[in-house]
Amino acid sequence: VQLVESGGGLVQAGGSLRLSCAASGNIFTDTVMGWHRQAPGKQRELVATVTTTGVKNFADSVKGRFTISDDSANNTVYLQMNNLKPEDTAVYYCLMRWRTLNFWGQGTQVTVSS
Repeated sequence: VQLVESGGGLVQAGGSLRLSCAASGNIFTDTVMGWHRQAPGKQRELVATVTTTGVKNFADSVKGRFTISDDSANNTVYLQMNNLKPEDTAVYYCLMRWRTLNFWGQGTQVTVSS
């Protein structure tokens, strides 16, 4: 499985970005896809996930600001980030989880200036 992220960048506080993650290779059914992030000096943390049945989960810190969606026909998952804050600055990693297996993308940098 290969996961390729895109859409990161530099944005001012209050702005928006949309991240994309395209999966290729052996795509399993019944997966969970989503995003984690890691800020400098901090542990990687959950941002949002979506299952193949459409169940979504969000970190409390992003609820109401971020949305996650998937295009199953193209094996792509999106993270729409609105009202970004400086504390959202991190490397964002795409994740595909199937049973006990985790597949990660290479990460994309999101920087929010105040």
